[in-house]
Amino acid sequence: MLGKKLVTAQKRGETRALCLGLGMVACSMMMYFFIGITIVPFYTKSVWTTETVCKVLKTNIKDKVFCPNSEGSEDGEIFPYPCLQVWVNLTASGQEVMLYQTEDTLEKNPKCSYVPDKLENSQEVKARIDTIASNFKKYQIFPCYYDPGGTQTNVILSRLYPSKGLFFAFLWPTLMFTGGCLIIVLVKISQYVSVLSAWQ
Repeated sequence: MLGKKLVTAQKRGETRALCLGLGMVACSMMMYFFIGITIVPFYTKSVWTTETVCKVLKTNIKDKVFCPNSEGSEDGEIFPYPCLQVWVNLTASGQEVMLYQTEDTLEKNPKCSYVPDKLENSQEVKARIDTIASNFKKYQIFPCYYDPGGTQTNVILSRLYPSKGLFFAFLWPTLMFTGGCLIIVLVKISQYVSVLSAWQ
């Protein structure tokens, strides 16, 4: 009687462990799919792939412009802000080019190096842009990214999805997938050993 209870408990434990392993594998596949349709296209679309050194040549803040400067934008999403323009010397080619914060900045407004988020307080936006401009004057040499193919003649300060970020994005689902497969293998080995012991 006790032996049957132990066998039943063991089967229940194996079933739960097997469900856990399959659930982990299923979740990791969903995460792979989500990363594949969101992050990977932006990573492969970016042409600013080579890192170099940029030196600030001049910075200026123009009168207020409207953001975003893109088609299909609703009126509620458009707001005025000071336009910061940063021109740098590209060490790789020696050219004078305009600097943008990220790839997204160029799409929102190609006239400005920085596009702030929509904020109700315009003074906060102005203070932030003034701080960024003063930082560029203080730290004039910094790493940046340019297009080695020459399609884009401008540079960006940082990539939205760098190689390291893409690596960490795939790391967690990979660990989950590996852990799920390991649990399934261990359960199958346990079942095989149980069957072999009962047969003997």
